[in-house]
Amino acid sequence: MDAIKSFEDIFQQRIDDEQKIEARDWMPDAYRKSLIRQISQHAHSEIVGMLPEGNWISRAPSLKRKLALLAKIQDEAGHGLYLYSATETLNISREELIEQLHSGKAKYSSIFNYPTLTWADIGAIGWLVDGAAIMNQVALCRTSYGPYARAMVRICKEESFHQRQGYDILLTMCRGSKEQKDMVQDAVNRWWWPSLMMFGPNDDASPNSTQSLKWKIKRLSNDELRQRFVDMTVPQAEILGIKLPDPLLSYNVERGHYDFGPIDWDEFYQVLAGNGPCNKERMVARIKAHKEGAWVREAAMAYAEKQKQKRVKTVA
Repeated sequence: MDAIKSFEDIFQQRIDDEQKIEARDWMPDAYRKSLIRQISQHAHSEIVGMLPEGNWISRAPSLKRKLALLAKIQDEAGHGLYLYSATETLNISREELIEQLHSGKAKYSSIFNYPTLTWADIGAIGWLVDGAAIMNQVALCRTSYGPYARAMVRICKEESFHQRQGYDILLTMCRGSKEQKDMVQDAVNRWWWPSLMMFGPNDDASPNSTQSLKWKIKRLSNDELRQRFVDMTVPQAEILGIKLPDPLLSYNVERGHYDFGPIDWDEFYQVLAGNGPCNKERMVARIKAHKEGAWVREAAMAYAEKQKQKRVKTVA
């Protein structure tokens, strides 16, 4: 018991000294499990997050917008692959990770269970959803687990572009007709509160936050990140000339931050439990795509094995 305790003390000291933990380093089982849960959930979110946007590829209003949306969705696929690879360094297979997603054992961000009703929704996702993601992910570039931190550096660069892309869509529409601006307002009304929910429950109701902060898996609490997001977003909404759907939103001079109204956590937990508008639709689509893509994975594995055999013969 003393030996285990000493290992944990040394491990925590490394964390406190801002040293990165690598895949072959000793780590507590709970640390490993926390990382698997967080990184795989992040990976699943990137993959499932392609679905609501993919719905608009064929309906984008111009060739330029279509190309930009295609590039964004491709980026998200890449993010999922980076993150699955990072998770695999924790001694879990990708097959097991995918099975956990498809069986419902693993979660993904609740935000992707909402429908994209108009083109303005694509802009709102870029501005609000990707904006919230960036707020969380920039801090993760300094997470204590090396493979995760390094994956986040590239992901954040691309997510920053996605956020600007979404804002450009909304800005263009807000400078257009009244109908276009009304469409933006409607989309923002629907996406604002789910975007605030993306940061997770309030700190006093988040069971994993305290330990994750101690291990520096997370660098900022849910409430800190949510406040930063609100403070960043309000001035951007003013430039668009739209109203955020919160009558209690106001600047608090004493705090130096914006106050905002209560979040409907009942809705959050309902969506998380599988009762959101598109939960079943998202999983049906994801499982169907995985099954239909089996031949691609098999062909890639066969090719990789053939190349391996060629290298063996060359060495021999």
